[in-house]
Amino acid sequence: MSTRQQAIEQTRDYLQQASIQLTEAEQQQIEIATFGLPDYPISGLQLLTYINTPRYCAKELVLFPRQTCPEHLHPPFDGTPGKQETFRCRWGEVWLFVDDDSLPSSAGIGQPPEGAEQWYTAGNYILLRPGEQYTIAPNTRHWFQAGEHGAVVSEFSSESRDDLDVFTDPRVNRLG
Repeated sequence: MSTRQQAIEQTRDYLQQASIQLTEAEQQQIEIATFGLPDYPISGLQLLTYINTPRYCAKELVLFPRQTCPEHLHPPFDGTPGKQETFRCRWGEVWLFVDDDSLPSSAGIGQPPEGAEQWYTAGNYILLRPGEQYTIAPNTRHWFQAGEHGAVVSEFSSESRDDLDVFTDPRVNRLG
């Protein structure tokens, strides 16, 4: 069995643990995002996009234990302020690091992937547990990392344009 197939099966298991039921067609749409980085699954993300239109977007994000989604932001485009997104934790724990001075300082919190620490700079954090949520303003640097058991996070947002996301780490290729 390939690493990709193992990741898809593990993603299905996590979604089931979160009591999220998928149709067969949805199961076939699970995406493995390696971000073009060589250390998947340390850096990476598994996701399912239910809908993504110019008006709104809904996704399930699955993170394996301590898996990290690289730091990025969603810049303005086509006259919009950029993507605004709400993360709602469904299962596990997720550490969200974000440039938001209303949150506690992230100094000493978080474990960026080894050798990539310089590209993880968001200065504040919030820990989300099941039932908790946080909304990230457009054009705001952020990254996130699962707790020791992994996490399932529902994302509700304005239109998602992965091709326009700006990553702090110059090695990242979101579509690669």
